[in-house]
Amino acid sequence: MPSAEEETQAGVSGGTAGAARTPPPGQAPAGERAVGALWSFAKCLGALLPVYLAGYYGFSITLVLVGLVVYMGWKHGRQDKARRLNAAMYLLENEVELTTEKVFRFKRDLPPWVNFPDVEKAEWLNKILQQAWPFIGQFLEKLLLETIAPTIRASSIHLQTLSFTKVNLGDKALKVVGVKAHTEHDRRQVMLDLYLSYAGDAEINVEIKKYFCKAGVKGIQLHGKLRVILEPLIGDIPLVGAITMFFIRRPKLDINWTGLTNLLDIPGLNAMSDTMIMDAIASQLVLPNRLTVPLVADLQVAQLRSPLPRGVVRIHLLEAEDLTAKDTVIKGLIDGKSDPYAVLRVGTQIFTSHHVDSNLNPQWREMYEVIVHEVPGQELEVEVFDKDPDQDDFLGRVKVDLDIVKKARVVDDWFSLKDVPSGSVHLRLEWLSLLSSADRLTEVIQRNQNLTSKTTDPPSAAILAIYLDQAHELPMRKGNKDPSPMVQISIQDTTRESKTCYGCSNPVWEDAFTFFIQDPHKQDIDIQVKDDDRAFSLGSLTIPLARLLDSPELTMDQWFQLENSGSASRIYIKIVLRVLWLSDDATPTTPSPHPLAPGSGPGHGGITAELNPMGPGGLAKPPPSRPQHTTPDPEFATEGVLRIHLLEAQNLIAKDNFMGGMVKGKSDPYVKIRVAGLTFRSHTIKENLNPIWNELYEVILTQLPGQEVQFELFDKDIDQDDFLGRFKLNLRDIISAQFIDTWYTLNDVKSGRVHLLLEWLPRVSDLPRLDQILQYQSQQIFQNKVVPSAAVLFVYVERAHGLPLKKSGKEPKVGAEVVLKNVSHRTKVYERSTSPRWDEAFHFLVRDPRDEMLTVKLSHSWGQALGSLTLALKEVMAEPNLVLDRWLALDGALPESQILLRVTLKILDTQLAVCRRAPGDSDSVGDTVIPRWDPSHLDLRHRTGFTMSNDATTFSSQVKLTIGYATEENRLFITVHACRALIACSKDGADPYITFMLLPDKKATTKRRTATKKRDLNPEFNERFDFDLSLEESAQRKLDLSVKNSVSFMSRERELIGKLQLDLDQIDLKTGVTQWYDLVPEST
Repeated sequence: MPSAEEETQAGVSGGTAGAARTPPPGQAPAGERAVGALWSFAKCLGALLPVYLAGYYGFSITLVLVGLVVYMGWKHGRQDKARRLNAAMYLLENEVELTTEKVFRFKRDLPPWVNFPDVEKAEWLNKILQQAWPFIGQFLEKLLLETIAPTIRASSIHLQTLSFTKVNLGDKALKVVGVKAHTEHDRRQVMLDLYLSYAGDAEINVEIKKYFCKAGVKGIQLHGKLRVILEPLIGDIPLVGAITMFFIRRPKLDINWTGLTNLLDIPGLNAMSDTMIMDAIASQLVLPNRLTVPLVADLQVAQLRSPLPRGVVRIHLLEAEDLTAKDTVIKGLIDGKSDPYAVLRVGTQIFTSHHVDSNLNPQWREMYEVIVHEVPGQELEVEVFDKDPDQDDFLGRVKVDLDIVKKARVVDDWFSLKDVPSGSVHLRLEWLSLLSSADRLTEVIQRNQNLTSKTTDPPSAAILAIYLDQAHELPMRKGNKDPSPMVQISIQDTTRESKTCYGCSNPVWEDAFTFFIQDPHKQDIDIQVKDDDRAFSLGSLTIPLARLLDSPELTMDQWFQLENSGSASRIYIKIVLRVLWLSDDATPTTPSPHPLAPGSGPGHGGITAELNPMGPGGLAKPPPSRPQHTTPDPEFATEGVLRIHLLEAQNLIAKDNFMGGMVKGKSDPYVKIRVAGLTFRSHTIKENLNPIWNELYEVILTQLPGQEVQFELFDKDIDQDDFLGRFKLNLRDIISAQFIDTWYTLNDVKSGRVHLLLEWLPRVSDLPRLDQILQYQSQQIFQNKVVPSAAVLFVYVERAHGLPLKKSGKEPKVGAEVVLKNVSHRTKVYERSTSPRWDEAFHFLVRDPRDEMLTVKLSHSWGQALGSLTLALKEVMAEPNLVLDRWLALDGALPESQILLRVTLKILDTQLAVCRRAPGDSDSVGDTVIPRWDPSHLDLRHRTGFTMSNDATTFSSQVKLTIGYATEENRLFITVHACRALIACSKDGADPYITFMLLPDKKATTKRRTATKKRDLNPEFNERFDFDLSLEESAQRKLDLSVKNSVSFMSRERELIGKLQLDLDQIDLKTGVTQWYDLVPEST
């Protein structure tokens, strides 16, 4: 055995050898150093190789230098992008610390603007996004790999080997820097501005193995303001009809490319690639383009995606002064001039003025018109440049918030240019409201003839919005192939094109277009439907705009037969014309005085220019003349009134049982009615399973899609009320039918039905009709002591003028309270002004307009009185069309204090008022009652199929069918959709199914049957049945349909619920008809 000394020596020897094998700290192993040296040598060789090859093949050294410059530019761009991305990430991670440090560097305390009172932080939302970001990444990876990649591979033979090799969203989540809510403009929507900022380390790599091609993205920056609109607000889950999203301005985008897409960072290509990507985003998500996600059915998505504009701004680019001289001589030793021109931008609308040679005080005198889609939000940006042969020099910019123009109506002022030492520009901005009536069209055209400008386009008198929906049965191409239709819409020299629907004879475009119109009397709409090659015509249509002038609200919404096309070829279009009205009578003539010094204009030092009430340079200007009439929103006074008459119920369930249910008792029923966020409750009927309420309810509603009227019945108890059933009605069905008198079966219970009389009241301006309506309503008695309304009053409070100051001598914060009887509404409080502007609308139900008074009270923050107005509705009744629109003097204020109102009265014309004879009728004997009004002229059978019944026991079961003929397949088809209000066959209701056949059919070859729906009195089937019959044979058949109850062999329950027989020659089979049909009971 070795001794201890030998072991020690061996250990020392081993340690020495180990020390020799281990490199000292901070030094790489020998192998790595060798690889590093070889790699450095290879890079040097690679750098010298192009020089050697150029000399070997005799190429010019210029090519090498150009390549070197391109490489250096690419390298610089890559490094610059990396620095920007890292800086943005650092800023987002340390936002609070950096902001606080920067502020404290200049002041000890935080200034008020740091809090941003109108923009709220959403840290809770950022925490949710950060927590959910990995799962969002998983969803994106699954979407790319399982959905998008197969679609791309199937789109082209060259991309069959495409695959996503890496999808990683990284750790940096999208941040919502701030949220601003706008709820003061439209009560039927919620508008949110989300300030988004994303500086992430996302990495997405793509490979096409066939071509050995790899590309990808590593790092993205996106910053912008996303507007989210929740509209329409509805009175049912999910409370919002749709979500609309868009960027008001183009967001800022920066992408770090990898792989083959590195070439996009080469100078010249990088700007081009970023522009192409931004154009793709703008085509979907930047105004006027919107992304709309519907949340409820029966929603007009096309009109939400492309709504009518908010208005039009007419821009008069008049002149500029004291611009910076850019064309200097001898390197700036001698000042020269500039050749200025202006670029104006509103969203995607861009205009460029002509340039003025060698002038620092140019005069342009040009006029432009821009469509404004969103206010607040959109801005007018004016940039001034010096025209040069190479690159134009920047002379300054100014931005004006168009919401200021909307409120002021006319803005005529000088605006200081930013980012330059001196310079100001003179603009006159006019807000043109959209009128849905042609009453003032002639006046507008005459006024436009007096306007002169250097632009070629004359002033517009109206705008035209065209919603291109769909087409039906377009002709086939040569060779009997399906066409790929697109539409060209032309008005004079302006032509717009729709998207192309490939391989379809029944295309759905859902596109919208807007045109400026100079004179609707002289212009036509030319519509050409063509194949995608633009050569083969599929049909045409010409619509004179003069037809719109005779249409209600200047709107046409219908099918149009195509010319030079198939016999059944037609196109569905909605056309809306709006007259452009300048509420101020002033016209752009003499410009305002020049500013006395640079920077004296109102836009000095701010991003958005403010208005200078004293004029430029402190010189007082004469105030613009006040408008003589109001300019309300086009939706003003469009609401309707729904009248609900709750009559009775039958066969309700007994809930108050005794001895554990052995002894049947009664119920104490009452009804809850919910509509548009309002709840009405009837009185309770004690111990009655067939209660009679005879109660009336009225509610003012806006005709929004998706609204429902909900009815719920309960049994009143000491502790918790018991449920007796429910049912819902679609408001659209009620509006279509106008008048409904029928029984409704209760859902979710074994038995029970409710008798209702529903009426959507027509609104008229016929005063003689008022007396007849009031006489009828005076004879009506309801248990809840409601007096039916005879009219509805709409009040638009626009502005006031010349109000007194507060007792302290300061300008007041003015609010207006509008009162009619015991109902009052308040406007918002306007900040510090003796001439406040509210632009708010209210509505009231009026029992008798001959006796009622409208009161408007103005006060400082609902305290100190500033004046009032009392208006008898008799005065409104004396006005033409029952509309009062003018300035009215205020009592208890200054002599010059006035308020501008529009008061509109609409008579509620109930059809039931014709049921009794008018007094003084020579044929009347006492109170002889005429038979109840028969609404057959409404043709309800072709609208919604509601049964009109006067007797409580009238049978009201119905079946919904679609019957049509498919000409392409040469088949008759019948779709059985649903049944409603079926009669219960047992205590559990019924197990309905439908069987039918086409007579005459002796062998029952056309007999069909649906599935059976268990315990359902309102079943839905949605089953389609096809029959191989020619069109002539189909028209000779008769539909024999039976709704039956599925029973067992030994059951005594009734089997037949109802029957329907229908001659098919009474139906337009080519078009197809979907409607409800009444079922005839077995006893009949």
